[in-house]
Amino acid sequence: MSFYDRLLEQTRAERDYLLAAPIIQQAMAGTVSLDSYLAFLGEAYHHVKHTVPLLMACGARLPERLEWLREAIAEYIEEEYGHQEWILNDIRACGGDAEAVRAGTPKMATELMVAYVYDRIARHNPASFFGMVQVLEGTSIALATQAAGIIQDKLQLPAQAFSYLTSHGSLDLEHIELLKRLLNRLDEADDQAAVLHTAKVVYRLYGDIFRSLPLSEERP
Repeated sequence: MSFYDRLLEQTRAERDYLLAAPIIQQAMAGTVSLDSYLAFLGEAYHHVKHTVPLLMACGARLPERLEWLREAIAEYIEEEYGHQEWILNDIRACGGDAEAVRAGTPKMATELMVAYVYDRIARHNPASFFGMVQVLEGTSIALATQAAGIIQDKLQLPAQAFSYLTSHGSLDLEHIELLKRLLNRLDEADDQAAVLHTAKVVYRLYGDIFRSLPLSEERP
């Protein structure tokens, strides 16, 4: 079994915890509220703005034996740069206050997830970062495009309000194939263990972000 397949198998319980978040159930059932969607976008902004800094931190700390992974990180940085601004544009398209979000403070669950991954890079193994990548991109391809369509239909919002979800649904399909190839090249047990442990924890923390969002009073 490849390392990527083993990663999926050994994080099943944590992934199920994330997907069981009530807000995700509401989104897929078409009962999510505008307040819920705006809250989701706000927390997304506060972790997505760290994607490029985290990539930079990871790349700077990788050992020379993982130079091939540093090269991939350089490509990731170019593709991921500025995506937090897409989220602010979505917030504006929903009638929300993007500048208040930019100047605001994330919920504790979001802050903890970001801080945890910085810590794993700095104090443990920089390859840990790719555990977070697997969680975010794997969740995105599983939910993003489908959820965007359901939420747009429910809330009657313009397509411009969904650039983050719709673009990441398709973009992350490409990224997940790249991620599979990269992770399957990791042949050191310590690197694999670092990725696996980080993915398990980030699934829980990302699930807690979704559980921190306000729920619609509407029931399916």
